[in-house]
Amino acid sequence: MTQEKFLTPTGLKKIQDELEQLKNVRRKEVANRIQEAKELGDLSENAEYTEAKNEQAFIEGRINELEMILKQAKVIAQTKGGDIVSIGSTITVQHSDGNKHIYTIVGSNEADPVEGKISHESPLGQAFLGRKTKDKVTIVVPKGTTEVTILEIE
Repeated sequence: MTQEKFLTPTGLKKIQDELEQLKNVRRKEVANRIQEAKELGDLSENAEYTEAKNEQAFIEGRINELEMILKQAKVIAQTKGGDIVSIGSTITVQHSDGNKHIYTIVGSNEADPVEGKISHESPLGQAFLGRKTKDKVTIVVPKGTTEVTILEIE
């Protein structure tokens, strides 16, 4: 059973660009390194050859992973001013201490908490999905629980 991979248009482009880079640039670079290392002679004690083969295996694995993500991709439209938090929504929340944060709910392949992109599968993403503006949301954090209010949904 294949599981859909939710991606924003930006996330889809990022994955397509990485895949193109790996296939058209990195793959050729590593093949050249392997050929150069072969020309050095004895492969059993050739660190350059071993390193290049390991890198080749990594690149091929990443290409397979990205191709699988793209096969399962479901591109989600980023909503503008919706009433309910969904994948693709950008929300502004205010914590009980007065601090405000902006989060964008994305698919798990795009998640980057440092940039405020949280997965719809994460506990935080799950807590926000289906909520509306002015809803108070209780979130479980390592120190216990905290409450946030959704100020805006974009």
